[in-house]
Amino acid sequence: MFEKALDLFEEIDIELGDVTYTVVFNVCAKLCNDRAMKIGKKLLAKMPENYRNDNIISTSAIDMLMKFG
Repeated sequence: MFEKALDLFEEIDIELGDVTYTVVFNVCAKLCNDRAMKIGKKLLAKMPENYRNDNIISTSAIDMLMKFG
């Protein structure tokens, strides 16, 4: 199921919002494989500054990075 979520995320062209960032970070944390690491880190690098101040998104990103090791 998590692989399908990443497939869908890569296939569709949507404007990224707070929910999208949170969901994708959580999916990447659950999968914790090379593909998830690549997507999660890329998404984090491109994330606008105003989302970095959001506690929920930041917590999801930190959880993802901790699971990556």
